[in-house]
Amino acid sequence: MNIGIYIYDDAEVLDFSGPFEVFSVASRFLKESEKFNVFLISENKTTIIARGGYEVNSKYTFTNHPILDVLIVVGGVHTKEVKKQNVITWITNQAKSTKLIASVCTGAFLLAQAKVVTNHKVTTHWEDIEDLKNDYPHLDVIKNVRWVDEGNIVSSAGISAGIDMSLHLVSKLHSNDLALKTAKQMQFDWTKNN
Repeated sequence: MNIGIYIYDDAEVLDFSGPFEVFSVASRFLKESEKFNVFLISENKTTIIARGGYEVNSKYTFTNHPILDVLIVVGGVHTKEVKKQNVITWITNQAKSTKLIASVCTGAFLLAQAKVVTNHKVTTHWEDIEDLKNDYPHLDVIKNVRWVDEGNIVSSAGISAGIDMSLHLVSKLHSNDLALKTAKQMQFDWTKNN
């Protein structure tokens, strides 16, 4: 199963590294044929400078990534990203073909701009709840939760909540038992959604 995580300059580091770690740890418990193939995707260059000057290389760009089963759109300084038509179009197109699309933190703004979420229940970082409500008034923005599951669209609150959401995705895509094993291996307290 191909799980692509979209990253960009000024992305929040834990927004992409947390989910990446969850899926790679979960794969340790799976047979070769069941493993999650998780990788980073960027728009058109492979070296990204995330928050705090953290340099990271994506494995793929928009032009050469494999077909995705799951797309995770991360947060960070998203204000430039929502204005990039190439990015928004790519997210819109991926949402048509993936089994599941998810956002971490302010990645929800990109899903909203791409009209992947329109009148859905969503969440984001607590600091950005009001902005998301104001910018996209048709969304049902939920606060005080770690993630919101709308079937094939899942959104999470800020930063570390992306780990909670990714464990939820493991339970959804494989099994709750695997999610619990993964959380234990990561020494992560994954108990409830608030």
